[in-house]
Amino acid sequence: MTPEERQAFRKEIEEEIERLNEEVETIREAIYPRGGGTSDKVAHIAFKQEQSLHFQRYEETLRRLNRLKQAMLRVETPEYGICEECEEEIPRARLRLMPESRYCVNCMNELGL
Repeated sequence: MTPEERQAFRKEIEEEIERLNEEVETIREAIYPRGGGTSDKVAHIAFKQEQSLHFQRYEETLRRLNRLKQAMLRVETPEYGICEECEEEIPRARLRLMPESRYCVNCMNELGL
């Protein structure tokens, strides 16, 4: 991988981390809204169901954010873009879609990930 490619991936990772940090804040606000609750039971039940969905989205977003932070640490190393299982290069197209990728598609399928 060329230094220019590494720099481009670093920039993409930084931008995605920034976007996800903003998304985390938005989700937090949806989980814990400001203002009083409602005395309407139906509205309260609907809020609790929505809150549950927001919690799931929050956890998924945090997991991806952590994977991207790990990728940020690896992007300057020779291991970035190399499959951890077969040690072959991960296709650039895959890294553009998921810069946090640690495995090629074949190894992911074999490992059941």
